[in-house]
Amino acid sequence: MKQQKGYSRNGNSAFKVSKTVNFRGKIGDESDEHSDDDIVERIQNKHRLKECSRSLLKLRQTLPVYKSREAILGHINKNSVTILIGETGSGKSTQIPQFLLDQLGNGNKKKIAVTQPRRVAAINLASRVAQEHGCRLGDRVGYSVRFDNKSGSRTRLKYLTDGMLLRELMLNKKLSEYSHVIIDEAHERTILTDLILGFLKELLNGARPDLKVIVMSATLQADKFSNFFGGAPILFVEGRKFPVERNCLKEPCDDIVDAVVRCCVQINQSEQTGDILCFLPGQEEIDKAVLVLKKICEHLDNSMPRLVPLPLYAALPPAEQNKVFLPIKGFKRKVVLSTNIAETSVTIPGVKYVVDSGLRKVKVWRHQLGLATLLTVPISKASAAQRTGRAGRESAGKCFRLYREQDFFKLPAQTEAEIARSDVVSPVLFLKKIGVKDLVNWSWLESPGKEAILLALQELYQLGALDDSGTITNRGQQMALLPLAPHLSSVLLRAHETGCLLPVIDIVSCLTVENLLLNPQPEQRDQVNERRFSVATKGATHGDLIMLKELYDAYGSFSDRGEQKDWCKELCISQRGFKNVVKVRAQLVSYMERLFLFRAGDAANVVNDTSDTLDVESILKCFLAGFVKNTAIGMPDRSFRTVTTGEPISVHPSSMLFMDGTCPAILYIEYVFTTKGYARNVSRIELSWLQEVAGLTAAKESAR
Repeated sequence: MKQQKGYSRNGNSAFKVSKTVNFRGKIGDESDEHSDDDIVERIQNKHRLKECSRSLLKLRQTLPVYKSREAILGHINKNSVTILIGETGSGKSTQIPQFLLDQLGNGNKKKIAVTQPRRVAAINLASRVAQEHGCRLGDRVGYSVRFDNKSGSRTRLKYLTDGMLLRELMLNKKLSEYSHVIIDEAHERTILTDLILGFLKELLNGARPDLKVIVMSATLQADKFSNFFGGAPILFVEGRKFPVERNCLKEPCDDIVDAVVRCCVQINQSEQTGDILCFLPGQEEIDKAVLVLKKICEHLDNSMPRLVPLPLYAALPPAEQNKVFLPIKGFKRKVVLSTNIAETSVTIPGVKYVVDSGLRKVKVWRHQLGLATLLTVPISKASAAQRTGRAGRESAGKCFRLYREQDFFKLPAQTEAEIARSDVVSPVLFLKKIGVKDLVNWSWLESPGKEAILLALQELYQLGALDDSGTITNRGQQMALLPLAPHLSSVLLRAHETGCLLPVIDIVSCLTVENLLLNPQPEQRDQVNERRFSVATKGATHGDLIMLKELYDAYGSFSDRGEQKDWCKELCISQRGFKNVVKVRAQLVSYMERLFLFRAGDAANVVNDTSDTLDVESILKCFLAGFVKNTAIGMPDRSFRTVTTGEPISVHPSSMLFMDGTCPAILYIEYVFTTKGYARNVSRIELSWLQEVAGLTAAKESAR
């Protein structure tokens, strides 16, 4: 019996130790604690799993990939790298990993890794494959994503997010426990996917020539992947698709949320039964559309199906995400409103109609200015095809594109790689952590460019992660192990050194959760702001970081979930978001405990742990240490200019300091550009703090 300790927190109370007990034993070697009834139940469960597997086998055998099983396995066995292009509905994500699992047999201790860009896809694919394989989820088939791990020593097929595989790479550079690594949805070209592909190429050319790599994509980027791996063979498997009728607008629309809602109501009035999948740019638009549809549903005629709107985006907890996969009973029609998370991997049963806004949200990083621009941009032709294909998975369907046909032909052929428009400080730190010296000539699938790499190295040097020779320091090693951006990792390390770790962890946890504070409706904005000011009294003076700490403490002070829900509604705060904050906080506490070998409940680390006793200066200086470049000085005309470039910058209207023109200087976590440059998550700082922290940084650099 093995016990593992974990920590959770309720408001300002002390940490409580919860225990997870794992029992290890072989079937047939039962100890006295298992009764005969327990043994019978386990046998019956195993029998039910096998029955379920047999019933699903007939469906599996109809999939195009299953019919080409021998040819696919032959190519994989002959080649180190196989590029497989599988159309929507081919079954590549569920079947190919099982073919390899069956081929390994029970005696082989090696594992198969299948990466997914998103948590939702990894969890749902693992659940489905476990059913098809006739085992419990977490036994022979499992998954590993952030905050959730259903895998163990018996697991041989593991679905995991790109980020989790990269963390495993930090611990085992050779990936020695894996015989096969499958990179699924490679066409999405996330930074993490590109990093994994580069590292696998290095492994194949060095320490692991025996490793088998399968790169799977749903769109035609095969040549790029094949050339990257030295001419790897390309397999193409047709999908099981039904015809989909495409409809476009004659005139462009102004309000995309309104257009989506109107389209759903028209489908409900005029089309046969079948669920609707709507693609919207982001969470804000989805939540708004869900709210409007719920209001409209109350006034629909009883002769029409009742619309059941369900959101789907990455920030939703798994339980809420799972609702879109469940059938609904009665005279109802499911309306799933999703980001591009539902373009690939995730198949939502019952969908017959797709409503495509033709838009997506991307964050573009400007290296020279050090700012991120959040843009709503048109999708690519490849994405449009993927979205359309969602309507033809189970039967003939229809796709309603909320843009003109001539606009479709203007779309780019493929979605650009994320690495070409993103900050690369985190990837560069990871590569330094695993010992890469020549970053410019490393095996990039698509290089971010020499300038971006040099700026990232300079940033890491200023944070103390690299020394004068560009070698990773002990501090850099610690920063790389934390599941945060390097700047926030630096903040936590400084907080540990100065004795205010726990309140800083609270704030950092809030910063890592997107859309925690929601935008109130215009008519409610003043009331919501007044309520927030009444709760966050210190935040009203010192800014948004301290406000987040006060809101976190207030949320944790409620013992009743109903009270929490009402409070979040009054302050226009995402209750789902705060649930994720609690999870992130527990994870960060666990990481810091392991890094520094202490218990979170030790007195030395509970300094400043309540809103009433906060040492605001110490907390803000910790953030200043990580974000010293993200500062601006107040001008006589009450405007602000950045310290580094002298550019004008405005406090974002969502900040508590928006109307405060008395700040001598400000610190901001994010610099975004919409109509002009805005500072977000803003805090008031004193000029003396800026001089002190900047002086300490300069002294450390000169001492190296």
